[in-house]
Amino acid sequence: MALDNPTLQKPVTTADKVFDAILHAIVDGKIAAGSKISEPGLAKQYEISRSTLREALNRLEKCHLIERKANVGSRVVDCTIEGLLEIYVVREALEGMACREAAINMSDDEIAEMQDMLAQHANSQALIDGISYYQEEGDLDFHYKVILGSHNQQLINILCGQLYHLVRMYRIQFGMHSPRATRAFHEHSNIIQAICDRDGELAEILMRRHIAASRKNIEKKIALQNSTAA
Repeated sequence: MALDNPTLQKPVTTADKVFDAILHAIVDGKIAAGSKISEPGLAKQYEISRSTLREALNRLEKCHLIERKANVGSRVVDCTIEGLLEIYVVREALEGMACREAAINMSDDEIAEMQDMLAQHANSQALIDGISYYQEEGDLDFHYKVILGSHNQQLINILCGQLYHLVRMYRIQFGMHSPRATRAFHEHSNIIQAICDRDGELAEILMRRHIAASRKNIEKKIALQNSTAA
């Protein structure tokens, strides 16, 4: 049975196209985090009705990119440190589970594709220099491919549908420079090897450790910033 991938649904209706345009504007920071959304302004900008716009905004709310309150209106979510750490806790649990499932359900061809993808990542100059490890959206994103490889529709719906673009928003707006760049790449390689070996238990452990290490790195940065500011 073919699985539904929420991030690959092609825009068909006007609401689909507006949703896609606003989504990427928010993720890329063109519409600032925390900013109030002007429904009349967006309706005029995209030359659409308010009802069509509201349909698009409803979907953005389900992706956790905007917040809507009665008598207040819509606002882009704030990128807070607390929110980022909460997302990492959720990712550690759910992506660990997805990784275990991927070791069981991924086809040999899917594994080979991921190995080829990591070979492409290894040629990135920023990664070679140990500066950053930036991954493009979708099929060049390691975590995205593992989630799809789980072949578990519920995990795909949550991680690719509800959380994927919010995670990318945080990644982009908090920056990709990290002293963990080279280590993170090697951790990805070890995870793929565990999946290739069909060792679901090890694959889950490695993914959970990988995401936990990133979270701890963020916590160290915060602690350092706070001590410097004090």
